[in-house]
Amino acid sequence: MNEKIAQIRAEIEQKITTMKSSSALYEFRKTFLDNREGKITGLMKGMKDLSPEERPAFGKVVNELKSWAISRFEAADAAVREAELAKKNESERIDVTMPAEKRPVGALHPITIVTQELIDIFAGMGFDVYEGSQIENDYYNFTALNTPKDHPARDMQDTFYLTDEFLLRTQTSAGQIHVMENRRPPIKILSPGSVFRSDDDATHSPMFTQMEGLVVDKGISVCDLQGMLDTFARRVFGEGVGTRLRPSYFPFTEPSVEVDVSCFACGGKGCKLCKGTGWIEVLGAGMVNRHVLENCGIDPDVYTGFAFGMGVERIAMLKYGINNIKALFEGDMRFEKQFVR
Repeated sequence: MNEKIAQIRAEIEQKITTMKSSSALYEFRKTFLDNREGKITGLMKGMKDLSPEERPAFGKVVNELKSWAISRFEAADAAVREAELAKKNESERIDVTMPAEKRPVGALHPITIVTQELIDIFAGMGFDVYEGSQIENDYYNFTALNTPKDHPARDMQDTFYLTDEFLLRTQTSAGQIHVMENRRPPIKILSPGSVFRSDDDATHSPMFTQMEGLVVDKGISVCDLQGMLDTFARRVFGEGVGTRLRPSYFPFTEPSVEVDVSCFACGGKGCKLCKGTGWIEVLGAGMVNRHVLENCGIDPDVYTGFAFGMGVERIAMLKYGINNIKALFEGDMRFEKQFVR
C-alpha cells in the first residue's frame, strides 16, 4: 500500500508541472480525484478487503494522500490561472504612445438630410408627421383620391401591382385618406416615405421618396397654400426666393397647380439651371377636391383644404447640384462623403 501511495505522489509531482492550462490541469486532476474512477478513490475501494482492525489506519493514510493531492492541485491551478491571466494581459496591452487609428467619419445620405430638413420646416408650421404603409390597396391609392378604375389619370402612373387589389403605393397621398377617415378637422399632416413607379431615367427612379402635406379646416384658401409655399421656398432655397402657381391637373385637387420657385442660382435672370426662364418647377399642389373630402366623410360645404406633394430627390438634386438621380442610389462613398456635416 505504501508503494502505491508513493507511486501516486510521484506521478502527480512529475506531471503536474507540465500542465500549461487550467483545462488540462482539470482533466489531469480527475484521473486521481474523480468520485468514480479516480486512482485515489480506487484505493478506498480496497478497504473492503481489510480486517476491521486494519481499516482505520488504512483510511487515515488514504485521506492524508487525498488532502495532500487536493492541496497540491489547488496550488497548481492558482499558478496556472495566474500565468494565463498574465499572458492575456500581455496580449491585450495597449501602447498609448502609438498614434490613434483613424476612422472615417460617417455622413448622412442627402435624401436623409433633405427629409429631416423638410420635416423640421413643416413641423415648425404645425404639421404632424404620418407615415403610412408602402403596400396599399387600390381604393386608398386611387379610388378614394378621385381616380376611379377607368380614369385616364391612372395612365400617368405606371404601377407595380402585387395582386389585382394590392400594389406598391405610387404616392404617399394614400396616407392622407387614412388620416381623414380616422380624424376630424382641423387636420395638418405631413406624409413622407418611399413610393414606387415603373419609371427609370436620369431624372426618375422606380423607387423614390415623396413628401406630401395636407391641411383641412374651415376657411382654408389658396392664399393659405401660397403663404405656406413661400415659407417653404425661403427656408429650403434661401431668402429672396419666391413662388408662382401655374394651372395644372391632379384628380384629387381642384383647382390644381404646379409650383415654381424663382431660380436661386441666378436670382431669376435666367441661367442653365432654370433653362433661361428664371423659374424652377419643384412640386404640385391644389385645393382638396370636394369628392375626396366626401369619400372620407368630411362635409365639403363646411371644410376646405389644400394638399401638396414633392419628390425629395428632386429637392436634393436642386439643392446640391446633382445632375443624375442614380447618384443618390449607387452607394458610392466618394459621392456620399461630400455631405459630411
